[in-house]
Amino acid sequence: MTFNELPFDDKAMLQGLRKWVECESPTYDAAAVNRCMAIAATELAAAGAKVDRIAGSLGFGDCVRARFPHSSNAPGILVMGHLDTVHPIGTLEKLSWRQEGGRCYGPGILDMKSGNYIALEALRQLGRAGIATKLPVTMLLTSDEEVGSPSCRALIEDEAKKHAFVLVSEPGLEDNGVVTGRYAIARYNLEATGTPSHAGIKLKEGRSAIREMVRHIPIIEDMTSDDCTFSVGVVHGGEWVNCVATTCTGQALSMAKRQADLDRGIAAMLALSGEHGGVAFKVTRGVTRPVWEPDGKAMALYETARKVALSLGFDIPHHSMGGGSDGNFTGALGIPTLDGLGVRGNGYHTLGEYIDVASMAPRGRLLAGLLATLS
Repeated sequence: MTFNELPFDDKAMLQGLRKWVECESPTYDAAAVNRCMAIAATELAAAGAKVDRIAGSLGFGDCVRARFPHSSNAPGILVMGHLDTVHPIGTLEKLSWRQEGGRCYGPGILDMKSGNYIALEALRQLGRAGIATKLPVTMLLTSDEEVGSPSCRALIEDEAKKHAFVLVSEPGLEDNGVVTGRYAIARYNLEATGTPSHAGIKLKEGRSAIREMVRHIPIIEDMTSDDCTFSVGVVHGGEWVNCVATTCTGQALSMAKRQADLDRGIAAMLALSGEHGGVAFKVTRGVTRPVWEPDGKAMALYETARKVALSLGFDIPHHSMGGGSDGNFTGALGIPTLDGLGVRGNGYHTLGEYIDVASMAPRGRLLAGLLATLS
């Protein structure tokens, strides 16, 4: 049997994937992420891998590293994904597991539990068929990608440096494409500090931190250009409605196709710190993902994947994309990286998140073929 003939079955894969999706795993709930990691670790071990559970740090969940047995000690293939999602516990009540037509819905099903699952299924299928990979394979599942990988970046980079190739099973693109580059991303912490007063009796004596935050939001978002985008996505302020708010905090994001443009954006954001009307406003830099621009080795990896896809009867165009992934880190290190190898779908990070079920088997075969081909 060749990889072209591997019996990927949509129904069987959906049945297995459901357990992963219905184990809700929001990034900031380490215990929930760990429950999902336990499911994955058990299935990876059953598939023959030597599994290491790596304790989480900075309050985030654990990671799972699974090394599949191989006769060679040569640098191999790192298959990488994250099990944390943006959906809080209880999202299943609004976004329940369900199939409608050719779509299957659920929290985190597209980003990116289905991609992780088909990667595992590809390895299982190769093992059952007795098709040996030419290189050793390691699978790494991380716990904090959705917040920029603050606790996992060092692990990702250290592990990637031991490998010849990195495959990232983030969602596939709508045109059936894959990702050969990622834009640079920076996060910022915003803090306004005002003066409290009783809002009903001494209103004019107060200086509202909320008001100052609101004043800055359009300033920040109006800095958006074709070269660098800016958005404010989180704001928290005040504790009592009858008090003028002393503090207001927020988080902002900027993204750029080129590192130099992001660096200019970072400088512009930090320059917003200062005082206005008796209220201090402070911007500090958060997690940053470096730009990943593909080089010749990365494009050679893509061409190998394309040949595999063509042998399976379909093509895979390639694109550089926004929406960072952990591929930013490995690609920026110069390690040949191919991203977007997961299942197609839409509704990322929303209550309409779904996968196209018909894409599961072809994308699984693509991963299996690539794993079997790379040398």
